Amino acid sequence: MSKTAVRPGHDTEQALLDAAEQLLVEAGYAGITTRRIAETAGVNHGLVHYYFGSIESLLVQTLERFTTRLIMRQRALYATDLPFREKWRTAMEYLVSEDATYEKIWLELQALAWNHPDLQTRLAAVNAEWRAVLTEALAEPRRELGIEMPLEALVSLVMTFNIGIIVERLGGIHTGHTELLDWIDGWLSS
Repeated sequence: MSKTAVRPGHDTEQALLDAAEQLLVEAGYAGITTRRIAETAGVNHGLVHYYFGSIESLLVQTLERFTTRLIMRQRALYATDLPFREKWRTAMEYLVSEDATYEKIWLELQALAWNHPDLQTRLAAVNAEWRAVLTEALAEPRRELGIEMPLEALVSLVMTFNIGIIVERLGGIHTGHTELLDWIDGWLSS
């Protein structure tokens, strides 16, 4: 485990967020303690509660920060003049090869929220941000492709499709993913 140690120009709060992100990926929620986060960040463990109030709040803020970065990337992708098929390919490339860190953090915190109703509200807000991105991205292609499914249902289908792939990949299962994505790519081409 490497330390994210506070560097000049990199404040304590950001160092704690960086450490939480690193540890969520390396150890998962069950392997995280306040002391471990502080040690990884190179700061006193009392600063976790000083800056965030609780370890759970720190972890959710970690997800919110990460989500902001990815949503900016997705909005930029969908704002390009590329054909939808190319946008879809790029988004799926992110899903299956680039976003494994985010996926693990998202699922770790979803599981944590099952027993923390206050966290459910914050995770629902993150989910709503993703739904908004997909609603904007899929509205026109839905019409162009003649998909008769209501837009909200299509967004839910794509989100649950992504979660299914994420859960299987994190469990070491990759069977059929390439074939499914290839089939969708072919359908988008027709």
